[in-house]
Amino acid sequence: MQPEITAGADDVVTEQRPAEEPAAAQQAPEQATYAEVVPEAEETVSRVEYDLVKAERDQLMDRLARLQAEFDNARKRAEREKVEFRDIATGNVVDQFLPVVDNFQLALGSTGDVEQLRSGVSLIVKQMEEVLQKLNVSPIPAFGEPFDPRVHEALGSLDRDDIPDQHVAEEIRRGYRLRDRLLRPALVRVAHNSKQVNE
Repeated sequence: MQPEITAGADDVVTEQRPAEEPAAAQQAPEQATYAEVVPEAEETVSRVEYDLVKAERDQLMDRLARLQAEFDNARKRAEREKVEFRDIATGNVVDQFLPVVDNFQLALGSTGDVEQLRSGVSLIVKQMEEVLQKLNVSPIPAFGEPFDPRVHEALGSLDRDDIPDQHVAEEIRRGYRLRDRLLRPALVRVAHNSKQVNE
């Protein structure tokens, strides 16, 4: 902006400068006002559209509440059915073992000699093995078999020259599997054959 030059009566030329702006105004950048950023004319929603959106929202909320209730009911029903199924399966197994228990009670009330009692217990054990077989439970072979840590649990070793080294020399507790799943390993003692080791 060019300064204005005026001539006075004595022809003294003076230079008029514009009034100085405050320092704060010179340093602060121009800021846009709210009216410049947001258009003044905003789109309005009619009452009919508002009612439609509100009704749709209410329907969705109701549907969500119903789905949640159905999910909770299905979860409770599944838990109840699982308990009932377990009870039925347990009942079927117990039902097959009840005759075995009856025979044990008869053996306890027997007045026969030791040999008769031994014979009776042997028959009961055979009956129990038949029940286990029906349930697809089979014993794990142990004595004389090669030691297998997957199905045998070693409690120690025995010096035996008549059994191959690292074979089962004694079965302490029989192991069982249900089909292909291990129920419990067989507790065994493993043979240590010094003759084979030295050879």
